[in-house]
Amino acid sequence: MHNDALDRLTDYPFDRLRALLGPHAPAAGRREIHMQIGEPRHAPPDFLAAILARYPADWGKYPPANGTPELRAAIAAWCARRFAVPASLVEPERHVALVAGTREALFMAALLTVPRQKRGRRPVVLMPNPFYQVYAGAAALAGAEAVLVPATAATGFQPDFTSLPDDVLDRAAFAYLNSPSNPQGAVADLARLEAALTLARRHDFVLGADECYSEIYTAAPPAGALEAAAALPAGAEGDRLANLLVFHSLSKRSSVPGLRSGFVVGEAALIRRFLRLRQYGGAQVPLPVMHASAALWGDEVHVEANRGLYRAKFAAALGILDGACGAARPGGAFYLWLDVGDSEDAALRLWRDAAVRVLPGAYLARTGADGVNPGARYIRCALIHDLETTVEAATRLRAVLAG
Repeated sequence: MHNDALDRLTDYPFDRLRALLGPHAPAAGRREIHMQIGEPRHAPPDFLAAILARYPADWGKYPPANGTPELRAAIAAWCARRFAVPASLVEPERHVALVAGTREALFMAALLTVPRQKRGRRPVVLMPNPFYQVYAGAAALAGAEAVLVPATAATGFQPDFTSLPDDVLDRAAFAYLNSPSNPQGAVADLARLEAALTLARRHDFVLGADECYSEIYTAAPPAGALEAAAALPAGAEGDRLANLLVFHSLSKRSSVPGLRSGFVVGEAALIRRFLRLRQYGGAQVPLPVMHASAALWGDEVHVEANRGLYRAKFAAALGILDGACGAARPGGAFYLWLDVGDSEDAALRLWRDAAVRVLPGAYLARTGADGVNPGARYIRCALIHDLETTVEAATRLRAVLAG
């Protein structure tokens, strides 16, 4: 007995990678460099440990269902500062939901928004292709049809939802828009965000803006969906955030993936229902972590230092690769998305010949209606290590892939 929706999912990308590389030994005599997982390795800010140690008694308390007022206020204030929107746009008591990392929230968003039917037909969840795998799992378990929208070089590695026919858009219940994107690091500009939110309101679906990499960039700060909401007229019931949920996390911004702390901001009615859903199926962030999170959202010094480390690594890696495999500076995130022709073959060669572990892009995408898997030509390489290791990794990448 099981939920047969699980049968429609492929194995998770890292399970597929283990199956691919497991029978093969890495290059002898070389230290392994693992670039397959987007797990930040930079040191967290110095003040974090002291804050976590300051509230020992709070580990023994059940945390409040939606965080502390101080944390919600810190989140709302950060949103206003970061995206230069009016402070009134995000009200701490109405528009903010605290979550234990955004993976859970991104999954629950589909359960929240997908009805049994929409206009008498099976509902649709829109997502880019390639995509973060949680999107597909959420759509399947919510009972929706996943509609994969190409996010290729031809579209600037971002999906164009406006290209879809009205028949599909009228069935849409939820749409995932990831900017900066995983795996390509592509940024949706403000015009694209405004167009997506306008479309969501016109066809009555919810736009889910996954912005977990928004603070990792090497040039201009990426635009955010809150800016689009501020620029457009208010939606249903006068809510400026109507038809919108925006997801942010401390994992990448502050190099604390193990802290499991993030938030969702959005339409007040959606946030109320989201909090009700989480009461049944979600775990709350511990109180000491809430105190630490408020401090992290209030500090930009450590975030700028974090960005500086990534800038240095991109400069070094791109200098070594010198354009090989289309290597280019992304708009955001910390991945190289390299065109290698055959992603599985390249991943296997890098492991056997250079002891470098990368993720085949084919595992992050699905074959589209045109019969093409848009990730099949690419590998994703996470620049998560220190500068010295990054230089060594880039040198090995070039030797194997462009040698």
